[in-house]
Amino acid sequence: MKQVEKDPSNPRPANGAQTISDLIGLRLSRRGFVGGLVATSSLTVYGCSIARFKTTSDASFQFSEIARGIDKTHHVPKGYSADILMRWGDPLFSDSPDFDPLNQSAAAQRRQFGCNNDYIGFVPLEPNEDDEARALLCVNHEYTSTTMMFPGVAENYPDSITKEHCEIEMAGHGGSVIEVVRRNGSWSPVVPSDYNRRITADSTPMEVAGPAAGHERLRTSDDPEGMVVSGTMYNCAGGVTPWGTYLMAEENIHAYFQGSLSEGHSETQNHKRYGVPGSWFQWARHFDRYNIGVEPNEPNRFGWIVEVDPMDPESKPKKRTALGRFKHEGAESVIAPNGRLVLYSGDDERFEYVYKFVSASVVNKEDRNANKDLLDDGSLYAARFNEDGTVDWLLLAYGEGPLTAENGFYSQADVVIEARRAADELGATPMDRPEDIEPDAESGRVWVMLTNNNRRKEDQVNAANPRPDNQHGHIIEIIEPNGDFTATQSQWNFLVKCGDPDDPAFGAVWNPETSENGWFGSPDNCAVDPTGRLWIATDGNERTGAADGVWAMETDGPLRGTGRAFFRAPVGAEVCGPKFTPDSKTLFLSVQHPGDARDLSYETPSTRWPDFKSDMPPRPAVLAIKRNDGGDIGS
Repeated sequence: MKQVEKDPSNPRPANGAQTISDLIGLRLSRRGFVGGLVATSSLTVYGCSIARFKTTSDASFQFSEIARGIDKTHHVPKGYSADILMRWGDPLFSDSPDFDPLNQSAAAQRRQFGCNNDYIGFVPLEPNEDDEARALLCVNHEYTSTTMMFPGVAENYPDSITKEHCEIEMAGHGGSVIEVVRRNGSWSPVVPSDYNRRITADSTPMEVAGPAAGHERLRTSDDPEGMVVSGTMYNCAGGVTPWGTYLMAEENIHAYFQGSLSEGHSETQNHKRYGVPGSWFQWARHFDRYNIGVEPNEPNRFGWIVEVDPMDPESKPKKRTALGRFKHEGAESVIAPNGRLVLYSGDDERFEYVYKFVSASVVNKEDRNANKDLLDDGSLYAARFNEDGTVDWLLLAYGEGPLTAENGFYSQADVVIEARRAADELGATPMDRPEDIEPDAESGRVWVMLTNNNRRKEDQVNAANPRPDNQHGHIIEIIEPNGDFTATQSQWNFLVKCGDPDDPAFGAVWNPETSENGWFGSPDNCAVDPTGRLWIATDGNERTGAADGVWAMETDGPLRGTGRAFFRAPVGAEVCGPKFTPDSKTLFLSVQHPGDARDLSYETPSTRWPDFKSDMPPRPAVLAIKRNDGGDIGS
C-alpha cells in the first residue's frame, strides 16, 4: 500500500541471507535476457514461455484494452460501467449524519463509511425474493490522508493538528461491514441493516488470542493483563476465511508512534526492527498511548491479523497472534488437500519476507463455529527462495534451530512478537516489498506481488529479487507440489518483471504480445477470478507516467506474461481490493486517496473525484464494475 518516502528504511537483515556472494550465478541476467531476445523469437524464462505472435486469438480475456494515461477521472473498457457504491462519509446507519467536510467529528465518522478504503471481502447472504444477489462487503480503511482530509491544516502541519483532528482520524481508520443488494443488475448498500458495522482504531475492543495472549510484552497501563486491545489500524489487504469470517491485516503500525525509550530498554532493538517510532501521525501529541516513552509495549499490540465475524455485529474481533507480527499485507487462505487451512501474507517493507501459516486442525466445512479458534494453533513459516527454483518454508517455532533463549527467544510468544527477527535468524529471503499473496486452490499456484525496492544495491540482489534499484517490482509464481499448500518445499519462478519493456535500463520481462498499454509497474493487490484468471491492481504506476489501475494477466499458454489494461484510476489514487462476485458479473474495486500527492492539500487536490464539486474534497470510494450487457467480467 501507499508508503511515503519518509518511511524509514529497515536495515539489511544481519544474516545476509541470499546475497549475490552466496548465489554465484543467477538463473538469468538482465543483459543475457535482452541479448537473447534479439537473437531468438521463442525462449523459456523461469518457466515463462516468451514468444512473438501476430494474433491474440489465444487470449483468455476478451475486452477492449483501455489506453495508458492520467487524468481526473476513472476509465473502464467500452461496454462496461463503474458505479460508485460507497464513499468516505456515506451513511451506514439510520442515525448517520450527512457528510459535511467542514464540520467533521469523531462521533459522525463512527457512523459513516471510513476513509481510504482498501481490501474488499465478499460474504454471500441468502437473497430475498426480489433480489438477484445479496452479500456483506467487508472493507478495510487503511489510513487517513491528514492534509487532504481537513481544511486549513496543511500550511502549518503538523503543529496545526489538534486532539479533535486525531480523534476523527482514529474513527476514520479500521473497517466497515455493509450489507449490499443487487437488483436490475446494479448493487446498492442496504441502510439501515442489522449487519452494518464500523470498526475503528480507538473504540472497538479486540481480544488477544494465540501464543502472545497475556504476555508481559503486550501489557500496558490500560490493559495490565495484555488481553484486550482497543482497535486496529493501518488495515491494508485482508481475506475471508472458508467459514465466512473477515481478516484485517495490520500493516504500517510504526507510523502512529512517537517518543523514545529509556536508555537500555529491552524493547529498543525490537522497535528499531519495526521502524518504531515512525511519526507519520500526530496522535502521540494528544494520547500517551502512542508515546513509546510512556507506553513502550503498545507497538507490540499491533501488526497482527484480526479476525472479525461479520455475521455477528456484536462479536468481539480477535487478534490472532499465531500468524506472526509484521507489516501484514493480505491474509488470503486456501484449504489444503488434507483439510488444513493455509494462509499467506507478505510483510510490506523493503527487504522483508513472505510467510505462510498452516493450521494444526482441519477446517470443519459443516459447522462454522467449530473453526472459531482454528487460527490460534498451527505452524508459521517464512520463505527462502533458492537459486535452483525451489522454496524452503522455514518453521518459526520456539526451540527450533536458532530460536532459543541464547538468541533472546524465551517462548513462542517472543517468536511471533518478533517474527521478523526470527525469520532473519532462519535465513529467509529478503524481498522487494511483498504485498498481496493469492493462492489458487484449483491450480495449486500462489501469486506473490512484489511492489518495488529502490533501496536494493548491486551487492544485495538475490535469485528472487535480481534487480538493484527495483523501481517497478515483479510477480512471482509459487507452485505447491501436487496442490499441497502445506508443503515445506515448493517451486518458484517469475511471471513478469514490471516496468517499460522498451527501456533496457529497467530489465523488464513481459510477453512480447503485451501492448504499449498492457505493461505496468508496482503490482500491489491481486485477485483470481471465478474462472481462475489473474488480475493485478497497482500502487505506484504513476512512476511510469500513467495512472494506477487494474490489469488482466495471462498466466498460461503462449500468451503467459501478457498484461491487458482494464481499469484506470483518477490522478493521485491507487487501486486496491479487487473482488469478484462468484457469478463473475461484478468486480468491486477500492479507489484510495484520489487527488493525493506530495505538497497537495484539502484546498488544492489534483482531482475532486468522484463528486467533482467545489465544496467537496476528493473521496475514496468503492466501485462496482459490470458489463452493460450483463455478461461475465473480462470474457
